[in-house]
Amino acid sequence: MMANIAHWIEAHPGIGMALALFSLASFLGSLLFLPWLAARIPTDYFDERRRRTAVSRRHPLIHVLLIAAKNLLGWLLILAGLLMLVLPGQGMLTLLMGILLIDFPGKYRLERCLVANPHLFRGLNWLRARRGAPALHLPSTPQHRIRDRRQR
Repeated sequence: MMANIAHWIEAHPGIGMALALFSLASFLGSLLFLPWLAARIPTDYFDERRRRTAVSRRHPLIHVLLIAAKNLLGWLLILAGLLMLVLPGQGMLTLLMGILLIDFPGKYRLERCLVANPHLFRGLNWLRARRGAPALHLPSTPQHRIRDRRQR
């Protein structure tokens, strides 16, 4: 299997070089961009008692363009995150950041499910700490309520 991959890369040096450059750029980009993006998440974003709505006081055309740009950036991050699952980079965190940016039905429930993963939650707070942002509030999910009761 590895011999086939090595042979294919030797046969297509331009694609191999492009993949290597993309891998390096996505790795460096994730190191620089993800802490900034994670620090912009409000600390109570995953709190079940309140849900922020996208209310804009801008001109409707500007609002639509900003939503389109946010969704495009989100999909690019999801694609980069999927690639970083096999290439160097912070794949799961990049995927989560992409999901946080795009709009779709059931998004909030999926976000809370992903953040309920202790490793991902610690990773997000680690990125926030690098930017000096306070830690996120742990979402109140059934798994967390059960764990909290056991610790009492």
